[in-house]
Amino acid sequence: MKPSCIIISAIALAITACGGDDPEPQPLPGSGTNPGGNTTPGGSVTIDPNALYNGIVLPAQWPVKRNYATAIRKGMTPTDMWEQPAIVYATVGRQLFVDDFIIKSSTLRRTYHYPEVEPDPVLVPDKSWETAASGKSKFAAPFSDGVWYDETESKFKMWYMGGEDVTCYAESSDGINWVKPSLDVEAGTNIVRRGTTRDASSIWIDKSGNSARYKMFEVCGGAGKWAYQYLTSADGIHWRDQQAPSGRVADRSTVFYSPFRDVWAWSMRHNVRVKPSDQYTIRARDYMEHRDPAQGNRNAVADLSAFWFGTWPSERKWDQNTANDGAPGIYNHDAMPYESIMLGFFSVWQGPENDVCNQLGMIKRNQIMVGYSRDGGYGWQRDDMAPFIALDESAGSYRNGNLQSAIGSPIIVGDKLYFYFSARRMENRVEITTTGLAKLRRDGFASMDGSGILVTKPMLLDGSTLWVNARIGGSLKVEFLNSSGNVIEGLTASVNATDGCAIKVCEGLQDTVKDTAISLRFTTDDCDLYSFWVAGTDGKSRGYTAGGGPGLDPSGIDR
Repeated sequence: MKPSCIIISAIALAITACGGDDPEPQPLPGSGTNPGGNTTPGGSVTIDPNALYNGIVLPAQWPVKRNYATAIRKGMTPTDMWEQPAIVYATVGRQLFVDDFIIKSSTLRRTYHYPEVEPDPVLVPDKSWETAASGKSKFAAPFSDGVWYDETESKFKMWYMGGEDVTCYAESSDGINWVKPSLDVEAGTNIVRRGTTRDASSIWIDKSGNSARYKMFEVCGGAGKWAYQYLTSADGIHWRDQQAPSGRVADRSTVFYSPFRDVWAWSMRHNVRVKPSDQYTIRARDYMEHRDPAQGNRNAVADLSAFWFGTWPSERKWDQNTANDGAPGIYNHDAMPYESIMLGFFSVWQGPENDVCNQLGMIKRNQIMVGYSRDGGYGWQRDDMAPFIALDESAGSYRNGNLQSAIGSPIIVGDKLYFYFSARRMENRVEITTTGLAKLRRDGFASMDGSGILVTKPMLLDGSTLWVNARIGGSLKVEFLNSSGNVIEGLTASVNATDGCAIKVCEGLQDTVKDTAISLRFTTDDCDLYSFWVAGTDGKSRGYTAGGGPGLDPSGIDR
């Protein structure tokens, strides 16, 4: 069938999310299967059975061993750990331009974008149990914890840290206006867990259909005794301890799930003295993974033999902090699957140390940065060191200091991504922590901008229709190239001035692009390109939807 390449007018750009008969998503990497088996039916592309979903082949030693003494200030370069695949498998999710993984050549410039932060918090401490007994702190915000959209109940759900060692629950119909319901765990309150000296907590909605739908990894025990406790729940309210405590870890340790490799990963804080004579420690991370959350939790222990990463060389430090105090450091790290990548959120501590903060009556400076992983969440690419969610040092601002990410972000709400975070301020020597919200265009982390040409690397595609997320000021032309770099006859399409997160460019591709290596050549006139994908006529990308969102599939996959 000859493809239908058409010019799309602005009037035709409202894409409705509806069911269709598109192909099912590819099997999860790590299960021993890959898109297409060993070879594609046509035989023109050979599929490596050891490759991940996107064509990357990991080395036999994985995770790779890293030496903390030499690497703690070097960050990481993922392509030092694995080779760029000759053919990128671009069959899962929207393909984002956050790095050069998909790009062969380009005359366009990459621009990083940052979300707009709501001027006021969406959740504040206004209950007695959200104030510490000392009265010196008030807390109503996720300390990682979790903010998710539950498609089965059409509801936003938030688990957050209360004032003193309690975990609370709130819910919302729109993600902006939140209600703290009266529950039966502690009558008349929204508390779902009390009785532990808690620090960070990682709460996941398992959308795979597992009976233990809600999973909590709680760091508790107190200074020098921190360990993960693993709990499960059928409703997110009543929790059961699975009696699988971990070994010792540091505070602010978290857990994430990578569907790309079907593993749970323990991101463990480790305060490192590179030399015994060092006065201050460097805040860094250790890593461990396991397919089974209970067994993995039993195995978890912060140990420098499992050193993962510290700060990157170009990490920012507070310009007023001139002391040699260990800053900057990775205070926290969370990760979420989004479309075809893992998103990493790095709370970077920029100084000064706690004792100096106490003397000055200020909040420690942590800002939230973002990174991207193509290998399922171990290797992180961070080319942009600007804060993704930044402090606001103006008087009275609720995000005056210590910003921390929330598990579940982003939530997809129409053409926007919602990011929730905790933010602290000092008010009359009382530390007040609230929940903030920041909004970004869907796929809007980075764009390739300007007028010029961008050519992708050879890709394996699967679908009938090419889609783009773009702002098109003048025009956008897309050509499909064969393995020799020549334009495939009849496969050229143009789109004139418009702006949309799901613009249909060309349809009827299935017979032409399936089972062969294809490159795309984008010729732009005043455009910002955010992403592209080949899917069905309904635009469903078969990628991962992070914390979910209204109208999305309850499986956590865009289908």
